[in-house]
Amino acid sequence: MRLRLIAVLAFAATLLSGCGYNQIQINDEGVNAAWSEVLNQYKRRADLIPNLVSVVQGYAAHEKEVLTRVTEARASVGGIKATPELLNDPAAFARFQAAQSQLGGALSRLLAVAENYPQLKADANFRDLQAQVEGTENRITVARNRYIKAVQAYNVSVRTFPNNLTAMVMGWQTKPNFTVEDEKAMSAPPTIKFDAPAAPPATPAPAAPATEKPAY
Repeated sequence: MRLRLIAVLAFAATLLSGCGYNQIQINDEGVNAAWSEVLNQYKRRADLIPNLVSVVQGYAAHEKEVLTRVTEARASVGGIKATPELLNDPAAFARFQAAQSQLGGALSRLLAVAENYPQLKADANFRDLQAQVEGTENRITVARNRYIKAVQAYNVSVRTFPNNLTAMVMGWQTKPNFTVEDEKAMSAPPTIKFDAPAAPPATPAPAAPATEKPAY
């Protein structure tokens, strides 16, 4: 009986391996791991924003529109739940990435404000936060690229024969991914131009007193 059971299990394992079940599971775990790293870097960026806003506000409180936009964009991102179902819902995935893209643009504008405020640029806290934000943006790009490759491997595994038969039976479908256009748009920093603060009008110099000519 024991030998028969071992033989049945071995045969079942062979069938599962041959139909691509195991490979699909491996690729699915790769997608989940890559997405977790994307979320980790997105969270790191969101956590830096309150401190950055606070520092900028101390030097440029009247830049209300820029400060408000980045705060609202951060709240919009926080309002979208990054559940596992998100990876299988193209519409929800697109909304999540659109919100992240909006936050990235608002954050770039906030950092650009410093160009008009030399004292802000010289602040040690601001320089440290700016360096952390830039480092996080690089990590986001790397994590996103890994996710793109992981999803590509998964989608290939569920679309090629004979794995596609197993995927059809199990109800597994391809997962949404970044498009090339989206990736370029989110990776490229926006072009921002801030007009320099207008210089105060020059105060006219007082007129020299008239010199009386001597009478002859």
